[in-house]
Amino acid sequence: MSKSTLITLRVQSPEGTKRIEVRPTDTVRDLFEKVHDTFNLDSFSFGLYKLKNHKDELVSSRSKTVLGTGLSHGDMVYLVPLNGTVLRPQDGPSTSSASIKIPAAEPMPSTSRLSQGSMAINSSRPLASVTEDEVDQQLWKLDGKIQQKRDEKLCRHGANGCCVHCSPLEPFDEAYLKEQNIKHLSFHSYLRKLTAGVDRGKFLQLEDISCRIKTGCKDHPPWPRGICSKCQPNAITLNRQQYRHVDNVMFENASLVERFLNYWRSTGHQRVGYLYGRYEIHSDVPLGIRAVVAAIYEPPQDSTRDTVSLLPDPRQELVDELARLLGLQRVGWIFTDLIAEDVKKGTVKHVRNIDSHFLSAQECIMAGYFQNQHPNPCRFSPSGYFGSKFVTVCVTGDDKNQVHMEGYEVSNQCMALVRDGCLVPTKDAQELGYVIESTDKQYVPDVYYKEKDSYGNEVSRLARPLPVEYLLVDVPASTPLTPQFTFHVNEDNTPFPVENRLVDGQLQEFSSLCTYMQQFASNQFFEAISDFHLLLFIATMDMLPMKDYMVPLLTAIRSGNREQALEWAHSEHWATVEQLISATAATTPHASQGITFSNNPGASMSAVGVGTSAGTGAAVNPVPEQPLWTCRHCTFINPADLATCDMCSLPRMLM
Repeated sequence: MSKSTLITLRVQSPEGTKRIEVRPTDTVRDLFEKVHDTFNLDSFSFGLYKLKNHKDELVSSRSKTVLGTGLSHGDMVYLVPLNGTVLRPQDGPSTSSASIKIPAAEPMPSTSRLSQGSMAINSSRPLASVTEDEVDQQLWKLDGKIQQKRDEKLCRHGANGCCVHCSPLEPFDEAYLKEQNIKHLSFHSYLRKLTAGVDRGKFLQLEDISCRIKTGCKDHPPWPRGICSKCQPNAITLNRQQYRHVDNVMFENASLVERFLNYWRSTGHQRVGYLYGRYEIHSDVPLGIRAVVAAIYEPPQDSTRDTVSLLPDPRQELVDELARLLGLQRVGWIFTDLIAEDVKKGTVKHVRNIDSHFLSAQECIMAGYFQNQHPNPCRFSPSGYFGSKFVTVCVTGDDKNQVHMEGYEVSNQCMALVRDGCLVPTKDAQELGYVIESTDKQYVPDVYYKEKDSYGNEVSRLARPLPVEYLLVDVPASTPLTPQFTFHVNEDNTPFPVENRLVDGQLQEFSSLCTYMQQFASNQFFEAISDFHLLLFIATMDMLPMKDYMVPLLTAIRSGNREQALEWAHSEHWATVEQLISATAATTPHASQGITFSNNPGASMSAVGVGTSAGTGAAVNPVPEQPLWTCRHCTFINPADLATCDMCSLPRMLM
């Protein structure tokens, strides 16, 4: 084609104006490439506009031509960098070889330490540097083989021999799992299955699904102006997960759950709590893991009969640190969904079943949020984490209208959809979720699930909407036949109030501490102090926080060392608390006994310790009126009828 068929366009940029020559039949994509080459750019992170005020944008297209955009010979085109891109490198001893610095796209709010670039080579860290949980390290030391007894009918060898009929089975043996009614593989059995080949897992890599576009692609403008197969996330087909990271949830004793349910019994409102405990080997499942719950912490929340809203918790880091010093960690969360059916019989309604739902879409999203916050360290993942051991426990009614617990986890696919902001609940159907559609700000890959149609054929459906049972993995939850006790429990004593319960009689105050400690003798300090909620209150008391002095006490409780705990009880810091408890105990009874009522409206209540004449009701040697008293601790002025300060809750100190 001759030179005369070319048209000249002027391209103005912050670095100056240059001319380019294009054919009217060239595509807009070709125009972008010529601008890219003319300005020697390293990326397509720029836009082209026909107007100086950045309006009438030219969108990269393989079908639209330059003539079709209305451009003619001599027209001006304006180049605008996107996302603050620098078109020229700064002078100086820089070691960067790129002439354009492209900042990472603003990430969606993430709830996980798993980054979207976990599949990139630079982001994968050495597998040897991954520190797995202690229970995982113990399981790797086991061979996991399922031992079988000698079959008297089929085995033809002696007692020390072995044949195909009695040889040990692999932990992922399908026939054995089906016979024992084990629905899911344990995670370590799944890993043994993947590493059982000839290569012994040499090339095994467990990669989390990413639903985001890879940033930094230089072959096209950034989304929504362009996308390619290298940076586009793959479509997702949801499958029921065949393994689970935790195989059982065990509450140490029934009083743990009963104490948690007392809030619902007294108010009728639902409740949410965090489960603190430890992970240990679960012998009932080959290479299984069990979450043992030792305490339930209830965060600040607004609850009603049907809903619960979690509030910001300024003490969350302190709670986690306190649990860590006690040898515990956050292993899951628990919530109630209870509706009383017959109060006299103590029955509740059976609302969660196969005809309605087991977990709602909102609860699945919440579970995915928590699991992303607590990823599972894994040596076979390039990012160092894969899946999560965080469990979800729902307290609801069963088919016999009795209160029972149901345990769940959500699949890794659900975690990815929640982490990347692709899954939302539906408005009018709790059992259905919805995968949002792509927008200019976010690209969402296609998500499918498979089901059988009316003819019995397996067909793929777009996940709009999505039945949430494709995202669930059920985990049995129960209490043991023989109760276990990390913390002391005595049914004859009134337990210390639980935190963040704004209910009369369940508030954590200094007077509550006095009442609680008076139930124990002086030699029962270890039993009295061994309470998770009490330890948290002592650590965060307003007038005398003890968190900086509690490490020896927590160590003693963790190891069950009664002598070490009694030694801490004689420390100076706890002696101050004991003096305040004694003062409160001594003040409160006398204050109630020293009140004398008179028919004279101008008469005032007598002071503590002043006697009254028997039978006359008149005060002997009345003292001057004292309508107010000043707290010696915080200088707050209190009414005379109060025995403790209304501001700091410390007892009134009499002269």
